[in-house]
Amino acid sequence: MKIQQIRELGLVDLVKMEERLKEELFNLRTQAVTGQLENVKKPLGVKREIARVKTVIQEKRRAAASSNAPSER
Repeated sequence: MKIQQIRELGLVDLVKMEERLKEELFNLRTQAVTGQLENVKKPLGVKREIARVKTVIQEKRRAAASSNAPSER
């Protein structure tokens, strides 16, 4: 999924997506250990996807925190 598509998702959807990707990475690691993994580059792509999702989650949380914080004068 492209970063622009990820940014369009809501915070709840992003957290669910992160959990789903972590589960997928676990399954891929299990396949790698048992020798069933066909595409050895797949775990790397999933790791990058998790990083993208975590980045957007952090951006959204910071934006929400800064919009809720009172301005200092």
